[in-house]
Amino acid sequence: MVAGLPWLIGTVVDTRQETATARTLVFDVPGWTGHLPGQHVDLRLTADDGYSTQRSYSMGAPADGTRVELTVQRVIDGEVSPYLTDEVRAGDQLELRGPIGGWFVWRPSVTDPVLLIAGGSGVVPLMAMLRAHTLSGSTAPLTLLYSVRTPADVLYAAELDAMSGRHQDVDVRILYSREKPAGIERKPQRLGSDDVLGAGWRPRPDSRVYICGPTGFVEAAANLLVLHGQPESTVRTERFGPTGR
Repeated sequence: MVAGLPWLIGTVVDTRQETATARTLVFDVPGWTGHLPGQHVDLRLTADDGYSTQRSYSMGAPADGTRVELTVQRVIDGEVSPYLTDEVRAGDQLELRGPIGGWFVWRPSVTDPVLLIAGGSGVVPLMAMLRAHTLSGSTAPLTLLYSVRTPADVLYAAELDAMSGRHQDVDVRILYSREKPAGIERKPQRLGSDDVLGAGWRPRPDSRVYICGPTGFVEAAANLLVLHGQPESTVRTERFGPTGR
């Protein structure tokens, strides 16, 4: 139970296919009061027979009036995600409650260097931070290390490519763990010390680190940073289990 937060009715106004198994849903939510990059919402589905279930999803874009943007990764044998990725259409109405969370957030007014580390669909809340950074004109140095299995699994691929080339304060590096595209020298492997140090990141007490992804990935990435001297107090994590959100 999230005290004080009412359930609001959101109408789907747009959808975008991100990959073969991931989809972005854009809602118009009358009564929405805004949110910070990194926060999430509860989404509730109720069947005709009264059965109800809910899931939590990170928002993939910064506040924009009454709009809320969620990117959902289909989970095999999932109860909710297949419906959201395959069946929901523009005009459909769903219940949302939020924003939720106040620790795993980034504010554009902060000028400290930022390191974002994402594993798979864990890039969603970090994308909200990256978009907020771009829209605000922030000059805080920002690096995104985004680990995915294959090129086909990259969310927001075209936008990430454009951001890195357009903004001198933004460095986006996509790391492949199983299969890489042609022209990439780094062999497919998990996130390692060479990736962090190769991106020019050095431990700093005034820096901010955000890591999001599956539990094992998040723990390994956080331990790696602390091992190299990053103050543990500067590392903020958000994780999900094997089934995701």
